Amino acid sequence: MEDRSFQMTPRLSKNAVTVLERRYLKKDVNGRIIETASDMFRRVAETIAGADENFTKGADTSELAGKFFDMIASREFMPNSPTLMNAGRELGQLSACFVLPVGDSMDEIFNAVKYTALIHKSGGGTGFSFSNLRPASDVVQSTAGISSGPISFMRVFDIATETVKQGGTRRGANMGVLRVDHPDILAFIQCKSNQVHLNNFNISVGLTEAFMQAAERNESYDLINPRNKEVTGRLNAREVFDLIIKKAWENGEPGIIFLDRLNRDNPTPHVGIIESTNPCGEQPLLPYESCNLGSINLGLMVEDKKINWTRLREIVRLAVHFLDNVIEMNRYPLPQIAEMTYANRKIGLGVMGWADMLIQLGIPYNAGESISLGEEVMKFINDEGHEASRELARQRGPFPNFSGSVFDKQKEPPIRNATITTIAPTGTISIIANASSGIEPIFAVSFVRQVMDNDILIEVNPLFEKIARDRGFYSDALMEKIAEHGSIQGMDEIPADVRRLFVTAHDITTEDHIRMQAAFQKHTDNAVSKTVNFVKTATVEDVKKVYELAYQLNCKGVTIYRDGSRDQQVLSTAGKPKEEEEQREQREVRDRPMTLKGWTYRMQTGCGPLYVTINEDRQGLFELFTTMGKAGGCAASQSEAIGRMVSLAWRSGVQPEKVIKQLMDISCHSQSGFGENRIRSCADAVAKAIALHLASNGYAEKIEKKALFKGACPDCGGRLEHEGGCAVCHSCGYSECA
Repeated sequence: MEDRSFQMTPRLSKNAVTVLERRYLKKDVNGRIIETASDMFRRVAETIAGADENFTKGADTSELAGKFFDMIASREFMPNSPTLMNAGRELGQLSACFVLPVGDSMDEIFNAVKYTALIHKSGGGTGFSFSNLRPASDVVQSTAGISSGPISFMRVFDIATETVKQGGTRRGANMGVLRVDHPDILAFIQCKSNQVHLNNFNISVGLTEAFMQAAERNESYDLINPRNKEVTGRLNAREVFDLIIKKAWENGEPGIIFLDRLNRDNPTPHVGIIESTNPCGEQPLLPYESCNLGSINLGLMVEDKKINWTRLREIVRLAVHFLDNVIEMNRYPLPQIAEMTYANRKIGLGVMGWADMLIQLGIPYNAGESISLGEEVMKFINDEGHEASRELARQRGPFPNFSGSVFDKQKEPPIRNATITTIAPTGTISIIANASSGIEPIFAVSFVRQVMDNDILIEVNPLFEKIARDRGFYSDALMEKIAEHGSIQGMDEIPADVRRLFVTAHDITTEDHIRMQAAFQKHTDNAVSKTVNFVKTATVEDVKKVYELAYQLNCKGVTIYRDGSRDQQVLSTAGKPKEEEEQREQREVRDRPMTLKGWTYRMQTGCGPLYVTINEDRQGLFELFTTMGKAGGCAASQSEAIGRMVSLAWRSGVQPEKVIKQLMDISCHSQSGFGENRIRSCADAVAKAIALHLASNGYAEKIEKKALFKGACPDCGGRLEHEGGCAVCHSCGYSECA
């Protein structure tokens, strides 16, 4: 690859530019953007190339920096978000994944909480095993009291995450794991049923081979107190497995990870046992380990409808060099993490644009050929990645814990990194690269994108648009029709061969999802982050088949999401059943009595103070008025219009939470405040005033902002797509995991 000396101009989509400007590019103290995408890519390339000087004093790294720049600017490879954001900047924390130990003492637990806050502040996500904590109601000898159990302490971590993430550029995320033989396992399985608590956690049950065998035989298994290793009871394994499945069907959690399989592939068992993963489940790590990730854009590895294996080999080897250098240039949030990371030097090279590659090759995602090709491509990447790591070991030495590792025992040549490959979620970086996410199918052929000024644009898959134009069936009307559905199946105006090729996540079977995951897992050192998407009408039995198939096909875990399962929660003002609320909404509009009691709330907006008055009649909320501190103007008229519509909605029986959901977090150019106190617009101020009123007057004690956004993006209100073990908004680039 020739050195083009940073002359390449990145070809970025409008959506990519929006995401970069909102989340990645450097800003001054006033929030003004002070670098371009090219500047950012150069900053990253030069910083990471500089690590070569650690091994060759006085080395000229400009040529390598040029290669790194070209690789990123061409969108052939993207490092994980913290590297893009922080390389060459003051923070300098470049890793996405961390696992922290949680010991069974107050000191150990709250040290872990502190360490979590430091990691989240630096832009990383954290995984924990809570399996070492004694169960609820167990004895605490030092105080003669009883333990509150793992779940109560998980809430402490959750609250800490909620607090820290308010001031960050990257949302903190957690993974909570509990072994299936922990005495509190039933409570853990159900701990997210109400979708109110632990919203900063993904949770997974750690399953063992012994448990799975007991479930197959419909036998009981032991529950073991981690404090003294004594058996405290027995449960029927099949009933526990069925409960996991039922809860996953209800709202997508818990996921499952197969602990024995993680440790079967643990390259350094002499160092420790793997008990947890990073937040999306694809990176098993020892306590205090971190891992930096990056993904190759497979959609750009196709030329003339054939895979360009030569170019893929070049990018794999250059990416391994890049990721090993990241370890050197990283500023770790804790000395323990630095020590463990240097000792094992794990990296996670993965892919995105897999669906794009298949489309260019003319292979449907759900064809048998796609499964075999997935194995072939990932084996090539894994083999070439290992060879690149061995070459680095010859130059720089193997990872320090190599002696006693699996590689050493199997008499393999020295290798620089304990693990090389990982299939991670690529939600935001795949938007930057204009690529399909990870190894997922395309999420939609055409979709609606809401830009910053609230204009609505139709975004069309570029591969589909080219085929549609080349074959003469493109029209704006057709694209709008597709955007309403996302899928093109059943549209006779589109040729049958095109419909077969452009299948979305909901067009394929759940078995197709799992078989693709298993194909890539065969040649991946760590694990594969992927979401199995179910239609809303899927049954519990459908979910069970997928969990069982994942076990049979040797996956290391599985995450599922049934469409609509997280946006059905109805919040009642008085705990009334859903049917009664629906009947109430069908009543006629209430007449206004002569007198009403009311409350007025002062909300500071970017246009000045907004006074929101909420009046009630005997039945509850009745009307809402607004007054701007600065009289007149567009803001005042818009606020008055909002008040009139809210009043009509309430008098017609619409529940206040639904009003809040529609108005909360609408953004305008003039905002006010920071963190939890930020007011994004006059509409947002009205929503927050209503929420404050509800909380102050005992309407719904459990109302939380997050509960109002299940299924909707909290940044732009767009649809969240569940892919790669994460939830991503393709309209604005928001990601639950980033």
